[in-house]
Amino acid sequence: MTAKLVVGVDGHSSGERALDFAARLASKMDACELLVVYIIEWSPYSFQTPEENEQRHNRREKEIAIAKERIVEPAVAQLTKDGLNARGIVRHGNVADALNDVASKEKAEQIIVARSSERSLSQRIFGSSTANLVMEASVPVTVVG
Repeated sequence: MTAKLVVGVDGHSSGERALDFAARLASKMDACELLVVYIIEWSPYSFQTPEENEQRHNRREKEIAIAKERIVEPAVAQLTKDGLNARGIVRHGNVADALNDVASKEKAEQIIVARSSERSLSQRIFGSSTANLVMEASVPVTVVG
């Protein structure tokens, strides 16, 4: 049976740290698939006009394409070049909820993310996506420093 590890990436050095850790872990396993996941923060606005929703849909599709091209596909290509089994996923939504949802749907054994060095006021008051994920995830979460 192939183990699946969800790796949350963000396009920054923190995502690289998570990828590096996941790659080292996967290389020690007999059969492992790395799911490189990028989540685009997105909130559904139900009070918009149909025209505004159509524009949002178009913008959403562009964001997915850009995230795949600039972040996810290069990471998957490097992992594959290194001899690992990997594929990419891009989703919109709340980071913690979406990563947990991907892990559940894919029947992953673990989620790997990195701690961000950013400490904004809102993060100190409301908590970070990483903290929320750790508290709510249905599978173990490894947080890379």
